[in-house]
Amino acid sequence: MEKSLRGIYLLMGLAIVTLFVSIIAERKLSAYNEELSLFKSHPSVKTVERELECLALNIYREAGNEPFEGKVAVAQVTLNRVQSKDFPKTICGVVYQKTSFTEKVVCQFSWYCDSTHRTRPINKASYAESYDVAKKVMLEGFRLDSITDALYYHADYVSPNWKYKRVAKIGAHIFYKDTRNEL
Repeated sequence: MEKSLRGIYLLMGLAIVTLFVSIIAERKLSAYNEELSLFKSHPSVKTVERELECLALNIYREAGNEPFEGKVAVAQVTLNRVQSKDFPKTICGVVYQKTSFTEKVVCQFSWYCDSTHRTRPINKASYAESYDVAKKVMLEGFRLDSITDALYYHADYVSPNWKYKRVAKIGAHIFYKDTRNEL
């Protein structure tokens, strides 16, 4: 009888240990899978660097001679477009977007259609400042409240007769938001 009780206790102990081991293993595996999915949802360093370079180049080409706020505004419009359903979902996609319009190719940012501007920046100091602004806006979330919803802008010396709502003038650019979808 004593051997039978000892056997039952041994089996019960083994069952309890097996249960604890399986619970711990399941929790560890779940935590690992959660970490793995979190890792996969973040872009690689190489992707972040490429997006940062696209943003910095766009700031340099569009607002290289503008004050700090003008550079921030151009960066912010670029990022606003990434968040919009009407534009590509990456910074580089927005910067290099071309559209066919009445048999003519139109770039979202005019410098990109001008092949002479596709080379690396000439003014190193202006590009360095543009890169710093790109980091501040893209990585640190720096924003100007006046252009939270702005998706478009143009130089103040042109008059495109847009139907968008003007929200700000910063430096030599006038910024607009699209109000067509607002109620």
